[in-house]
Amino acid sequence: MTKIKESSTRNENKQLTAAWCPVSYVMNKLGGYWKPIILFQLMDGAKRYNELRKAIPTITEKMLIQHLKQLQEDRLVIRKAEDVVPPHVTYWLSPAGNELTPVLNAMANWAINDRKKIEDQLEVVIE
Repeated sequence: MTKIKESSTRNENKQLTAAWCPVSYVMNKLGGYWKPIILFQLMDGAKRYNELRKAIPTITEKMLIQHLKQLQEDRLVIRKAEDVVPPHVTYWLSPAGNELTPVLNAMANWAINDRKKIEDQLEVVIE
């Protein structure tokens, strides 16, 4: 992942926006395609790295590693590595990550309802 210069105008603007806009703050933490999916997979408990890979088969190894690191830095995910061979690394939601459970469930419920509406509309058009 490319590091953004901390003194860059873009980075300063991003930090200022996050400071006064709660939606920007959330998007800085959860933005992107994969982070909410990773958090959603961890809602039902701790998972090892390979369990996450299997649960999200379309994510690349690079993206999973990158986003897990970012989620750790943002204190949403906790990582525990045991010093054994092969390495045993486990991830789970931090207390702050657990607070996102209702948000992620609301997103999932909205998706289910919206998909159902679209399917219902398609059935009407086809008939």
